[in-house]
Amino acid sequence: MVDRAQVLRAHAARMRHAPTASEERLWRALRGRQLGVVFRRQVVVGGCIVDFAASSVRLVVEVDGGYHAERVAADARRDARLARAGWRVVRVGSEEPIEVAVARIAAAVGG
Repeated sequence: MVDRAQVLRAHAARMRHAPTASEERLWRALRGRQLGVVFRRQVVVGGCIVDFAASSVRLVVEVDGGYHAERVAADARRDARLARAGWRVVRVGSEEPIEVAVARIAAAVGG
């Protein structure tokens, strides 16, 4: 029997090698403790693959592109699942100016 966690980790590893343009831009702003915490990208948290996670402050950052407009209810359920596991979720739009997205994430890291 295939272990779901193992499958998720393998898929997350593949996703790290093929980020979207908006994920790549945001990663350049989050990597290397630029906001004072370590972020990891495409990591399994609470049974979900999240775009970015800072475990020291229990923060998940999700980059929402056009695909997410069709997934509002599913994303809300996923956010609630992560919240029940003790994680806060910040969603940023893929078209959002990077400075605005980073400022919102920095506020969440500090707060």
